[in-house]
Amino acid sequence: MRFELDADQRDFAASLDSLLAASDTVAVARAWAEGDHEPGLELWGRLAELGVTGLATEDTTVEACLAFEALGRHAVPGPWVESAAVLPLALGRDLSGTIATVAVPPRVPYALDADVAAEVFVLHDGRLHTATVGDRVGSVDRSRHLFRVTPGEPVGTLELRGGLGLGVLATSAQLLGAGERLLSDSVAYVKQRRQFGREIGSFQAVKHRLADVRIALDFARPLLHGAAVTTERKYVSAAKVACSDAAYLAARTALQVHGAIGYTAELDLSLWLTKVRALRNAWGSPPFHRAAVLEALGAG
Repeated sequence: MRFELDADQRDFAASLDSLLAASDTVAVARAWAEGDHEPGLELWGRLAELGVTGLATEDTTVEACLAFEALGRHAVPGPWVESAAVLPLALGRDLSGTIATVAVPPRVPYALDADVAAEVFVLHDGRLHTATVGDRVGSVDRSRHLFRVTPGEPVGTLELRGGLGLGVLATSAQLLGAGERLLSDSVAYVKQRRQFGREIGSFQAVKHRLADVRIALDFARPLLHGAAVTTERKYVSAAKVACSDAAYLAARTALQVHGAIGYTAELDLSLWLTKVRALRNAWGSPPFHRAAVLEALGAG
């Protein structure tokens, strides 16, 4: 089967990418990490006007994946997975006018950005409950503010098809987008950095490393889109594994080709390096999803 985006999907992805490219998302992410949410909330409003927050309720999972890939590529902060992908279907209502977040222990033990969310929920004993926000927990990604929560009143049920599955897909798409950005920045850097009188991108070893990343990302994308079409658990888990591995390879390669400067927080590359590290285990780690695929295949 050959999967290709139609013209409307390509136009939507292009318009979203254009908006984010003009929004200085690096500055937005850095401000969010420091606790200044105003630029991020302003960007949230513009994306809501474009329809990003309503994609889940419209059952347009492919378009949702395109949107979340763009969010990952531009390091947009905020509880997008929770508020725009998981909760609208879990609650059965449109959340485009507000920001909400949810914790789903044990795979998602903390509520992301509960300090800016108007509604906070937690999955407890198989049901969705309102939640009381507790202490903040540190994250390797400084733009991800995690909070402990305790359950309150039950409000509904969180189904795999409507909430958890789309949460995994959205996180996978963010990883894919972050991996693409890391690869793009790495390619640009190796064309500029000179060593032994030559650009380091001309060295065969560097070319091979970047080519491996390109192949991994290209293999992950059809898995993601295929999972978005079927929404079956085994395909969703396979997409999370592929996107996690591809993005992690992109992060390790980017760090290697950038050398010592790649370790500095001042370099914008750090925004994507830390985001990949955090998202890799968000909504289920690669070992968890590999086990889900094996189980679905009858391999125990």
